[in-house]
Amino acid sequence: MTSRAVIFDVDGVLLDLSEAEEDVFFAAFAPWGDPASLPRDWNSYRIRNDDNIVDEIMERWRIPLREKPGLVSAYHRMLEEKLSSGSLRCPVIAGAEDLLSALAGEARLGIATANFREAARLRLGKAGLWHHVAGLACGADGGGHKHEILARAIAASGLAPSRIVYIGDNLNDVEAGIRNAVHFIGFSTSPERRASLMAAGATRCTGSHDETLVLVRSALSA
Repeated sequence: MTSRAVIFDVDGVLLDLSEAEEDVFFAAFAPWGDPASLPRDWNSYRIRNDDNIVDEIMERWRIPLREKPGLVSAYHRMLEEKLSSGSLRCPVIAGAEDLLSALAGEARLGIATANFREAARLRLGKAGLWHHVAGLACGADGGGHKHEILARAIAASGLAPSRIVYIGDNLNDVEAGIRNAVHFIGFSTSPERRASLMAAGATRCTGSHDETLVLVRSALSA
């Protein structure tokens, strides 16, 4: 089992990111300004991950660097409180739980996500999926583009890239897969999104996790 690994992006592959969850992230900036004024388009930020987005907003709003640990902790605390109270849900992508369960005995499972690792833990934990990926979970902590986050997960696995499948739903995921020379599978329920992933270089794309399982097994046996 340890000779192969499957690494997942989180949002769009395992979970649906809701607007309510986005609001919690930006609410952490409330002591310094109006969170509603902050762009919700993740691609509008210089580097598309939580850690670097926090840095960019702090820079824009001239928030002292010393405030960052408290700001991030406040975000995690608010997220945990809302998840615990039931006021915040973490919708699971159809078929994701079955996919993880099916692969659990065949490969090491992990994540390479633009979320802070703690936020991913809380969200996936609420959804009942964290235990599947906890042993190889890399988040945005420390910053970097998606290909750098994936590279950290690959290094942590101790495996050759040829023994790893990465599943993502964004163009930066395609780039991450190509740059790290892993087997990449593009996933999206949107035909238009799948077409854009293929145009960016994804040679395997799927719109259902039943098919994802078939593609993963094919890639790992290649």
